[in-house]
Amino acid sequence: MRGILAGVLVAAVLPSAAGAQSVKPITYPETRKGDVVETQFGEVIADPYRWLENDVRTDAKVADWVKSQNTVTDAYLKTLPQRAWFATRIKQLMDYERFGLPRKAGKQYFYTRNSGLQNQSQLFVRDGLDGVPRLLIDPNGWAKDGATALDAWEPSEKGRYLAYSVQDGGSDWRILRVLDVATGKVLEDEVRWAKFTGLSWVGEEGFLYSRFPKPAEGAEFQSRNFNQAVYFHRIGTPVAADQLVYSSPDKPEVLHSASVTNEGRYAVITSSVGTDAKNEVRVIDLRQRRAKGWAARTLIDGFDNKWEVVDSIGSRLWFVTDKAAPRSKLVAVNLAGKAPRWAELVPEREETLERATIVGDRLVLAYLKDASTRAEIYDLTGKHAQVLTLNGIGTASGFTGKPGDPETFYSYTSFNQPATIQRLDLSSMKTATFASPKLAFDPAIYAVEQRFYTSKDGTRVPMFIVRKKALVGKAVPTLLYGYGGFDISLTPGFSASRMAWLDAGGAYALANLRGGGEYGKAWHDAGRLANKQNVFDDFIAAGEFLIAEGITPKGGLTVQGGSNGGLLVGAVVNQRPDLFAAGNAAVGVMDMLRFDRFTAGRYWTDDYGFPGKEADFKVLRAYSPYHNIRSGVTYPAVLVTTADTDDRVVPGHSFKYTAALQAAAAGPKPHLIRIETRAGHGAGKPTDKVVAEAADSLAFLAEWSGLSIPQ
Repeated sequence: MRGILAGVLVAAVLPSAAGAQSVKPITYPETRKGDVVETQFGEVIADPYRWLENDVRTDAKVADWVKSQNTVTDAYLKTLPQRAWFATRIKQLMDYERFGLPRKAGKQYFYTRNSGLQNQSQLFVRDGLDGVPRLLIDPNGWAKDGATALDAWEPSEKGRYLAYSVQDGGSDWRILRVLDVATGKVLEDEVRWAKFTGLSWVGEEGFLYSRFPKPAEGAEFQSRNFNQAVYFHRIGTPVAADQLVYSSPDKPEVLHSASVTNEGRYAVITSSVGTDAKNEVRVIDLRQRRAKGWAARTLIDGFDNKWEVVDSIGSRLWFVTDKAAPRSKLVAVNLAGKAPRWAELVPEREETLERATIVGDRLVLAYLKDASTRAEIYDLTGKHAQVLTLNGIGTASGFTGKPGDPETFYSYTSFNQPATIQRLDLSSMKTATFASPKLAFDPAIYAVEQRFYTSKDGTRVPMFIVRKKALVGKAVPTLLYGYGGFDISLTPGFSASRMAWLDAGGAYALANLRGGGEYGKAWHDAGRLANKQNVFDDFIAAGEFLIAEGITPKGGLTVQGGSNGGLLVGAVVNQRPDLFAAGNAAVGVMDMLRFDRFTAGRYWTDDYGFPGKEADFKVLRAYSPYHNIRSGVTYPAVLVTTADTDDRVVPGHSFKYTAALQAAAAGPKPHLIRIETRAGHGAGKPTDKVVAEAADSLAFLAEWSGLSIPQ
């Protein structure tokens, strides 16, 4: 049967609504075992499911395996009474009008809008702030399955053109296109093989972007990415005529991106070698382009620190950097003269400086204080002006604009509050609502609190806990979420699926694990490379805290995480299977000995280390989810979720982990995989697929944590 044999019969113990146990057999497809065995640093490593790394698009045996697994998983999910309720409730909670942050070009305002359950948001433009909205781009007609999405977009300086990127089937590859804003006509300009790129206009002439060489036929979605370069595309010319702006052929592993400061004077080339915020910076004075071409002046040499350009006015540029400031500071440099002149404007402080923008004649600095946003206004010399009042525990983002602009827009969201778009008048410093959603629930009935708990080594770790106020003081089934990596901060935000869990009577907890960026460089360093076990210890300690504090009962704790968070779930389930009732590992990095061999995986060595180096190998081998499944130990129920077109974390990670878990004697609870089609790593996923996956995942977790659907 093309690699799929008869099957393995496993008795799954299903808790009924009354709490009794019933037994229903699950027949897993038996996955063919190969004979791949390799010796690494003296250790013999078996990899019997290596063949599942092959691309489902080109390997019929892998495609058959995917079909067989989905058949079994869907049959099981259909037995769950919570599935239909969650699907209905999530749809209700998502069915509200929502807007993206407006961007101004000339006198026009561009923004996205979703009427509620549209698979993809549309792009609109207004002539003036109070102008009549005009639809520019509607991606909902691009694909029958709704899986082709509008990704990035950027209007030209005066708003004549709009460059945008198209994402198909969840892939990281982008197609770049241009339309005429006045007519809405899509021009013939089209760029392919762009990835990890910005779109930065040079006046109305054209735009800067980054692309890779075309991959070999059949290797588009698995081969590693090298030799990224920055190009300039002039409107109305063929891609073959695009000008090479910057590349490093002697260093093919380096990534390059370009941004143009809002005055249009400088193009800033930022280079990096991985996921770490350690950059080289080069500057091109666009006023001298006719005489000197794309001559780049090196401003920062060496990959030692973070340098994030803020903007420029005249010959001055502002940067956020962590040089001699682990929680970041604001600096400026004057390029008038032969040697750049640097000055510190806003020194490092206790809170972590996340980003900065220049709007009008002000600097807007966004800080993180215990994983919640604090926004402050400074003048251009770094003198403090005032703190913006936000609505408690939440996340504010945006604050974009240009020098000279009279206004800026920002969004604010929290666990019980979908994003509202605010307009800040910089002359009066008054805030007005640009767009506010109509809600299908009452935010006031939910308690949002922040607690701190102690990890294994004594480290104090923050955690947000959300539940209905009426349930405070009661132990209820709880969903614990985490990430813990790549300097990424988890902050409060609204999720319809999370709200459905709360509506059903559960609690939600978000742990700000080490490895993230909540407390700057030291917090990140404490959870990566040789310190990666700290992340798992933090997550396990979070679960123990929730049980000890009576927030969830023993047997009522479920865990969920995606990507690096999927790795997290796989690792802690191996290490403490007794602690959790169920887990959902989404698009996870599960084979830590081969992650660097596919697509973007080689960039992750900044956080994980190099499997080919002995010291790193020993650390990776110790926690790799695929290699540490313990046969003969009773595991919690596990639902692995991935997509057949994920070219960020290739689905072979999830396929191999699931095959190994199903083959192990890991107890009677179900160990299943749900494989979506044309959905990728998550970005661009259509609403109907989002609802379906969330309903399946939450129904699975609810079944095993004892969360009953409301009557």
